[in-house]
Amino acid sequence: MELLDLLQQAAPTLLRGVEYTLVFAVASMLGGLLIGFPLAVARILPSRWCQWPATIYVSLMRGTPLLVQIFVIYYGLPSIGINFSPLTAGILALSLNASAYLSESLRGAIVGVSKGQWAASFSLGLNYWQTLRHVIAPQAIRIAVPSMSNTLISLIKDTSLVSVITVTELMLATKEVIAITFRPLPLYLAAAVIYWMLSLCFERLQNRLEKKLGQAHQTN
Repeated sequence: MELLDLLQQAAPTLLRGVEYTLVFAVASMLGGLLIGFPLAVARILPSRWCQWPATIYVSLMRGTPLLVQIFVIYYGLPSIGINFSPLTAGILALSLNASAYLSESLRGAIVGVSKGQWAASFSLGLNYWQTLRHVIAPQAIRIAVPSMSNTLISLIKDTSLVSVITVTELMLATKEVIAITFRPLPLYLAAAVIYWMLSLCFERLQNRLEKKLGQAHQTN
């Protein structure tokens, strides 16, 4: 079988896998941000009762393998009556894992904003939460964009792990074609190229977003 014929035969299955990969990556990034921002805020609050649960969570999620987290959510939780579909379990595991890394990016960005910004806001009569929302957060997001974009690119690659719970993302789709054609090398290389191209696309989006935020900051 010629290489071109092989790739044409594999294309529909691989494209279906790419769709799932993008769904996992984007949904997990959004989920990670929704969880990560409150975690970042909790870790900078003066109260230790807010700090230590967030700190333990971040340490746990960063210190254990994502594959183990996927197994716990999909195979472990049903033993206590909590069941998720493979798609939901995959997105949940990726979101929880990404939230730990995103929270660190956001926390570092918030801390990186000049303390004078806080003092100036307080002098204008804004309280802590108003200052965080209207003054600090917009600046912190601009600072955090590069590291958050790196997390998204990592998520694209990490989606390959959800193949262990029978979700037909790109890696499992590739394995399905290999099982039919018995041509692993060209198909794995094709999958690697697709992951690379997806990463390049998100890198371009990251660069455009950084420029747009930089221009908006200069305008203000």
